Amino acid sequence: MNDPLRDAVRREMTRARADLEELVRLPTLSCDPAHAGDVAAACHLLAGLASEAGAHEVRIVEAGGAPALIATWPAPEGAPTVLLYAHLDVQPTGPVQEWTSPPFQPTERDGRLYGRGAADDKAGVLMHLAVIRAFGGRPPVGVVLFLEGEEEIGSPTLPALLAQHRDALRSDVIVIADSANASVDVPAFTTSLRGLVDLLVEVRVLERPVHSGIYGGAVPDALTALCRLLATLHDDDGAVAVAGLHSACSAAPGPDEAVFRADAGLLPGVRLIGSGSVPERLWHQPAVAVLGMDVPSTDDASNVLLPRARAKVSLRLAPGQDEHEAAKLLADHLVSHAAWGSEVEVTGGTSGGGFALETTGEVYDVAREVFEQAYGNAPVETGIGGSIPFIAEFARTYPGATVLVTGVGDPASRWHGIDESLHLGMWERACLAEALLLSRLGGAPA
Repeated sequence: MNDPLRDAVRREMTRARADLEELVRLPTLSCDPAHAGDVAAACHLLAGLASEAGAHEVRIVEAGGAPALIATWPAPEGAPTVLLYAHLDVQPTGPVQEWTSPPFQPTERDGRLYGRGAADDKAGVLMHLAVIRAFGGRPPVGVVLFLEGEEEIGSPTLPALLAQHRDALRSDVIVIADSANASVDVPAFTTSLRGLVDLLVEVRVLERPVHSGIYGGAVPDALTALCRLLATLHDDDGAVAVAGLHSACSAAPGPDEAVFRADAGLLPGVRLIGSGSVPERLWHQPAVAVLGMDVPSTDDASNVLLPRARAKVSLRLAPGQDEHEAAKLLADHLVSHAAWGSEVEVTGGTSGGGFALETTGEVYDVAREVFEQAYGNAPVETGIGGSIPFIAEFARTYPGATVLVTGVGDPASRWHGIDESLHLGMWERACLAEALLLSRLGGAPA
């Protein structure tokens, strides 16, 4: 074990924690134009931190969307270049009153730092900077730090960014700190990710609202028609019922069901949905969710039949499924299953492909060794049900690069949920693992 490097990482954690808390306080909601200034402020804050960490060049770039940061540390002679990726934008908080502490006020409880983005993915952002600082701003490999500002909305301008900055982002190894570990002391390499398609579906049945007592029973209402339409997306077991979508098998062992249910917060008596093993359902099969609906709230409801209603539908895709084909299959399903002759209009949203990673070769051999040193346990390889559009786009742009997807969260992190949190001890181990990886890739002896 490289004890000086371990000591250097440990020294940097106090500053990294302070920077992380400052970043969490910024509500970097890329989905909300009202917070575009917060995303830009976070990008400028990180540009300053990268400059202080010795970056040779720091640029804030954009391609018609949210800003991104590209900072570079040139490679020593003969050393490879490693791209370190994370994203600085976050998901909406959901009902603020359900949080134990305010979502944008970082709060420590029982060794965990709570706050929106504390784990996903601002911990990844500050991990990269902490590692570079541990090397005194002179890492043993070339480093390209790429921090994205719109991952949580599907990275819509990422292809344009890659086209514009192809040479600046070119690298031999890509480390993506945007996934989860198996537990706080068992690291994981994510080897497959699902793709993502989302769209809006609107159902129309009337020219105007009409009295439910006078017309109800003979005239349909749009909300009921929409509910019936959305119900066709699953079969009785909860499996996706959209024809033509891909699925795959997996030999991965399933989790203990009691632990899995507890991690998910599943209420007693509620059954798991779908079929096949849990890893197959989570990693290798499509999944549909209705994310929101534009209808009156219960407080605003009145005795009228609604003329129109709208919903946002999200479809997770098995690795290997073309996202454009999947979007058409989903849209065709919705149009063809319209209830009672209602008009159905589908509007496309964001999309991104899934990906399956090849985990052989020298980089993965080194990574397995140094992650075991840092965590005290050998890493496991897992799939993940989430989507990171960056990976597929970057792999298409740089097909020769080795991609390593590492974890800064754990099963209790509640990414995208209420009371999101980061385990601080695990975060330090993640920083050490990345520092050891760069050291070895730079030619340090085992």
